[in-house]
Amino acid sequence: MSQNKEHHSGTVTMESVGRLAGVSQVTVSRALNDPSKVSAKTLQRIKDAIELTGYVPNMVAGALASKRSHLIVALIPSITNFAYSEFIKHFIQVMRGHGYHVLTAETGLSMEEEESVLATMLSRRPDGIMMTGINHSAKCKRMLLGSGIPVVEIWDMTESPIDTCVGFSHAKSGEETAKFAHKKGYRNALAISAADERALRRKDAFCETFRKLGNNPVKEICLDSPASLELGRKSLAQAIDEGFKNGVVMCSSDLLAHGVIIEAQTRNLRIPEDIAVIGFGNQNFAAFTVPSLTSLHVDRAYLGSQAATALMARIDKKPLQKNCIDIGFEIVERDSA
Repeated sequence: MSQNKEHHSGTVTMESVGRLAGVSQVTVSRALNDPSKVSAKTLQRIKDAIELTGYVPNMVAGALASKRSHLIVALIPSITNFAYSEFIKHFIQVMRGHGYHVLTAETGLSMEEEESVLATMLSRRPDGIMMTGINHSAKCKRMLLGSGIPVVEIWDMTESPIDTCVGFSHAKSGEETAKFAHKKGYRNALAISAADERALRRKDAFCETFRKLGNNPVKEICLDSPASLELGRKSLAQAIDEGFKNGVVMCSSDLLAHGVIIEAQTRNLRIPEDIAVIGFGNQNFAAFTVPSLTSLHVDRAYLGSQAATALMARIDKKPLQKNCIDIGFEIVERDSA
């Protein structure tokens, strides 16, 4: 009767596996947590029973005994944003090579949402956590520090990470973009930025540096919505309507920059003679727009793999030469500027 009940409920328990293998539930638990503690013959019977029943061990419960869940949590603002999806792909590849599974969650750009997601994920007892960015709420930081779980912050730099960080300076990238534009001879500038805190830091650094270099004002457009082709077009149209006639347009993403190029072309503006355009991210399409797009490049594959390597070192309690790894950036010059 009890076997029928289990079949109809759809639940296979450790006790079910033990009965099928002819051992106690305690022996099954021992075999799952430390196979060396049972004989090879008994272990094989248990494996056969698991295979036959489709039993899935409770990894959270197992983690209490083994102190390893083999689970990594990765929190990113957006799973559809190419910048994030590219580095998370390589992060996962490295972690998978070490026998870990990565549970990825989207937090948006809200600190409150990040708090909520983190609290849920910490209940899974992960062995490590990847956080995007360095700016988190006080509560979020307390949870991370209180958990004692190794943390790597990615896509940004700070001298005081929660644990370790791998990224680049967004402010410095904005400064270097302004220096590049000024060196190319552009004396008027328009900065178009999404509301992402890191994008705003790049924009602010660009504007401040450009003003210092030429003592010329920079027109700024800050968007309330995520970057899109549509907003790139609308932003340039707005700037032109408000008096922007020529110069360099610094965009917080390649997507905005592509929209700017399209809008400029519909108005018969020459690129880069009338309007020069600089993007950020060097996405796959940047080399194939017409004209090809000048963009700031960050090696996202290297970023993801370095973050995973650093996190594994922390999990394994191996020393790191430094707890902040700056992977840098470069401006890829093409036809648009």
